[in-house]
Amino acid sequence: MSSSIEPRRSVVANSLYGLLNPIPFGLFVAALIFDVTYFRSGTMLWNKGAAWLITLGLLFALIPRVVNLTQVWITSRRFATSTDRLDFWLNLFAIVAAIFNAFVHTRDAFAVMPTGMWLSMCTVVLLAIGRVAVGVQSSGRTVVVHE
Repeated sequence: MSSSIEPRRSVVANSLYGLLNPIPFGLFVAALIFDVTYFRSGTMLWNKGAAWLITLGLLFALIPRVVNLTQVWITSRRFATSTDRLDFWLNLFAIVAAIFNAFVHTRDAFAVMPTGMWLSMCTVVLLAIGRVAVGVQSSGRTVVVHE
């Protein structure tokens, strides 16, 4: 009989991660939409809005990334899968791209474009690939426990 049980992780850490992890993705997607709108319209409001969304996305990304760092590389490193590690690295690269994007968005007026839009797109694509990889991994897991 086979028994495949997922390793125990901190309930509080998992709850914080599950609650806060989707927020940066939504903020970065909104920033990408604002950047595309600014690129097409030239209205400064969209650029400033994108800059704020990127900053908020970075702030909200801190806690989930620390939890993910701890679970993948420190406390549960024996149980972390290659997909967990891939998701960690993709999120890290996305945050680095978002940090550069925040600096790009401090420029004046249209000097932000097209670099800001490309960095926003890079951030969103990296986060999306990580989410898809984790989603595919978790949908493929089957837990079989025989008594």
